[in-house]
Amino acid sequence: MREAPRPSIPSFVHHRSRLTEGQQHAWDRWWPERGRDVADLLSGVEPYDPQAWFGRTAPLVLEIGSGMGESTAALAAAAPDVDHIAVEVYEPGLAQLLMRLADADLTNVTLLRGDAVALLEERVPPASLAGIRIFFPDPWPKRRHRKRRLVQPGFVALAASRLEPGGLLHLATDWDDYALQMRAVCDAEPALENTAADLPGGWTPRPEWRPVTKFEQRARDEGRAIHDLVYRARPTR
Repeated sequence: MREAPRPSIPSFVHHRSRLTEGQQHAWDRWWPERGRDVADLLSGVEPYDPQAWFGRTAPLVLEIGSGMGESTAALAAAAPDVDHIAVEVYEPGLAQLLMRLADADLTNVTLLRGDAVALLEERVPPASLAGIRIFFPDPWPKRRHRKRRLVQPGFVALAASRLEPGGLLHLATDWDDYALQMRAVCDAEPALENTAADLPGGWTPRPEWRPVTKFEQRARDEGRAIHDLVYRARPTR
């Protein structure tokens, strides 16, 4: 297997964020049990061990940038036989997801705070994920910032290498030019095949099972088209 080059520029920036009273309560109550820091996994303070986290062996889906957790919680509830790892850098979103999981009594989600790219590169074994989901990543719309976009050739090669044969990379965005970039980069990755290659433009029809979040609804209200792309990992030779 060829080595996947690691993207060198982070796709996120750190900033201080304040939790609401409810979020702080959820954080204090549930984070020690349900959450982990990517930095601890990278340093060896704690092992990367999904089987131990979930207490079972099941298909594993990684979500990069889980936001406020609307999609994460809904998709976890709809697929109880699948384990989900939600990676996010912002504490309010993680805390909100903790609240959703507690309200729905969901146990098939583990939360990770930190850099998903470093996690993929250094801890996630090759061919170990049934799916990777990236819904509405930061579009970095200014031209001088586009190098910060997550979906670049190096990242896509890395993500493809972590998918098991037949595993799915699902992308969604409301920015037309980012959608075109995503499609071009993924089409150029030899380890992936577009599941909608025979459809107009190669776009995947919006899946009914993907929840409409407040973020997506706002994009719709503002007249922006939603683009979904789903790529399948080819069998290794």
